[in-house]
Amino acid sequence: MKTITAVLLGAGSRGRYIYGPYAEKFPNELKIIAVAEPDDERRKRFADIHQIASEYVYDSWEQAFDQGRIADVMIISTLDQMHYVPAMKAMELGYHVLLEKPMSPSKDECIRLEQASQTYKRLLVVSHVLRYSPFWVGIKKCIEQGELGTVATIQLTENVGFLHMAHSFVRGNWRKSEETSPMILAKSCHDLDIISWLMGQSCTSVSSYGSLLHFRAENAPDGSTDRCIDGCEVEKECPFSALKMYIQPPHHPWARYMSNDLSPEGIMKAIKESPFGRCVYRCDNNVVDHQVVNMEFANGANASFIMSGLTQTSGRRVQIMGTQGEILGNMDDGTFMLYRYATGEKLDIQCSIGGDGHGGADGHGGGDERMVGSFLRDVNRFDNNPSCGLTSATASLQSHLMAFAAEHSRLHGGQAIKLTDMQ
Repeated sequence: MKTITAVLLGAGSRGRYIYGPYAEKFPNELKIIAVAEPDDERRKRFADIHQIASEYVYDSWEQAFDQGRIADVMIISTLDQMHYVPAMKAMELGYHVLLEKPMSPSKDECIRLEQASQTYKRLLVVSHVLRYSPFWVGIKKCIEQGELGTVATIQLTENVGFLHMAHSFVRGNWRKSEETSPMILAKSCHDLDIISWLMGQSCTSVSSYGSLLHFRAENAPDGSTDRCIDGCEVEKECPFSALKMYIQPPHHPWARYMSNDLSPEGIMKAIKESPFGRCVYRCDNNVVDHQVVNMEFANGANASFIMSGLTQTSGRRVQIMGTQGEILGNMDDGTFMLYRYATGEKLDIQCSIGGDGHGGADGHGGGDERMVGSFLRDVNRFDNNPSCGLTSATASLQSHLMAFAAEHSRLHGGQAIKLTDMQ
């Protein structure tokens, strides 16, 4: 493969910890030659690491278009509301695009993005990284080989984890649906996409229930304060304490997403001044902390999905029930059990996440590196077929429409929504 050059829009967590490191690890495959990032320190640090010329270092995504097309691809990892316009501009200029999920918080914009990829004959690949992980690839292979016969039901649970919930969806960037996306789209379109992919059928109907049950002002304990550091009387007992969560040396697993300054002083300053130091019961959040979605598919099969932010750990569990076999899987440890009805066999299948140089334990079961590698290969061998990618906009559109239908149903008493009404 020739080395693909890229413009990166957004050097936040995905830009810093997925796309940047890929270019460092595989410099013969990917070279990031321009970056747009409004945060001064992140922008400078990223530019220094990748030795980006000053004329290609921008403090807004809009500036990245001033010089026309300057690279082979554009990687868009801005916040949800800033996906649609740059993606459309990029394809119009001739870029292939790797776009963070969701494509857009707007159903109509998602549809137009898919249409634009066809019109401009450009790859628009969505970062539905789970499809690339060995765990889900292994399960998909079993289904395609007929191990389960016809899949009748899929049950998938996503445990978001109480720390992730508090950081990202109560205090953090994805706490308000009108500013980013509803939870089912921002977090769980991954899961609806996996269900859609494994089922291999058109989804016909969706219904959903969910609410913001816990992280509300009326649930604030007596003696709590607006900030965890303001003399809160219950801080030491509170599982959501910002002091407990962000002061975790030496690695600071959550603080690195809160502040560029990981010194004790920098972390304390962020707890005192940033949104991440607020009491979880006194934030301006409105996204749900738990939700269930029911789905019906064209051949009569069905699926159920449960998302909960009220769990000890994060991870996914799946049960797939077919006419000839069953799968029980745990993505956390990369294993699933395959049961064959006819023979009574029980196979314990371990899905490796290493071995080929692409796909370590990156937080999505090895999917992140594999996704980037697959995108670069597709760019190198592009033959004017914008639907060729595993998670092309065409392949990903159904799960986005399922998410929009689920949110509509949740807001309207759980009524069943036909997918044809969402198109």
